Amino acid sequence: MAITMECLYFAADRCRSCTLLSLPYTQQLQDKVEDCRSLLAEHTSLRFLPAQPSAESGFRNKAKMVISGTSENPNIGILDADGQGIDLRHCGVCAPELRAAFPVIERFIRQLGLIPYDVPKRKGELKHVIITVSPKGELMVRWVVRTKKHFVALRDSLELFRKALPAVRVVSVNFLPEHKAVLEGDEEIVLTAAQTLEMELNGIGMHLRPQGFFQTNSEIAGALYRQARQWADDLQPQSIWDLYCGVGGFALHCSDAERTVIGVESSHAAIQAAERSAKDLGYENTRFIAQDATEFVLSHKESPDLVVVNPPRRGIGAAMADWLNNSEVNQLIYSSCNAKSLAKDLARMSNFEPLDARVMDMFPQTTHYEVIVRLQRRGS
Repeated sequence: MAITMECLYFAADRCRSCTLLSLPYTQQLQDKVEDCRSLLAEHTSLRFLPAQPSAESGFRNKAKMVISGTSENPNIGILDADGQGIDLRHCGVCAPELRAAFPVIERFIRQLGLIPYDVPKRKGELKHVIITVSPKGELMVRWVVRTKKHFVALRDSLELFRKALPAVRVVSVNFLPEHKAVLEGDEEIVLTAAQTLEMELNGIGMHLRPQGFFQTNSEIAGALYRQARQWADDLQPQSIWDLYCGVGGFALHCSDAERTVIGVESSHAAIQAAERSAKDLGYENTRFIAQDATEFVLSHKESPDLVVVNPPRRGIGAAMADWLNNSEVNQLIYSSCNAKSLAKDLARMSNFEPLDARVMDMFPQTTHYEVIVRLQRRGS
């Protein structure tokens, strides 16, 4: 059977994260559409638009790498079931700019004597390196350490690091003192003057802070935002709420001089980034609020013309679904990274009729995908 992306790690059975690598890409995409159709089969009025394919390799704009081994011979990759490091610096799904950064990361680990964290022994300092590349090719590098032992060395070597890696714009140090299966801690110190990485899509500049969330596939994120903007332009709403807005991707893409747009997100860092983007773009009628989305809607008596929701994998949940179902909102756009939770949420919103859906292949080589759905209140 044809392999869609050559991967020596997969062939050697060292990494099986890309579970669909043995399937031709066209089959992967078709299977995802069929899976989504099956999960939403009860909505007989739903029309599926052509699926949005992705590049088959080099699509990931973010690498979350575990650092293991020793200072002299570090591994950059993942851990196996026994907590031992598997080096994945040539991973084919990572963008070329990320792969090009790994040799510099390795060199600085050696030069600074950074001690990789040994998970089984619970000893060491350097846990992860998280690198994000922007559509313009600029980088954000985050060093995740256990204590402040290596902080001075990392801070004092900043200029050398920037010379060795000219594409880097933001460098930070994150502190994760606990021994637990998470990528980062709460405390983070940015070493560079630049505090954000600009993620420009479709001519819309969005600012990403070190602990902020951004879609992992910039190409598909851009297509996702374009689809929402097209629907919004067709509907011509005067007011929009973008709930679970993150750094404001949907809100900023759907903004214009005639609309009032409000983005709501619980992360204060994400809201600060979104506010900066709106200011840079001159969107005076677009504002952002740091609040839980469900708390926000339950505290407001009025309803907008259009609501956009982009929740985490668990979906919007019963309270939000019930509010939407009984509200005066006539138009709804639901962007989901989990069609199973989407199906559950739609079942609670019987007053809405799903009209259009489009599978967006945010995660090639895996069973995961994004789907965006346009709904209309029945009888409106």
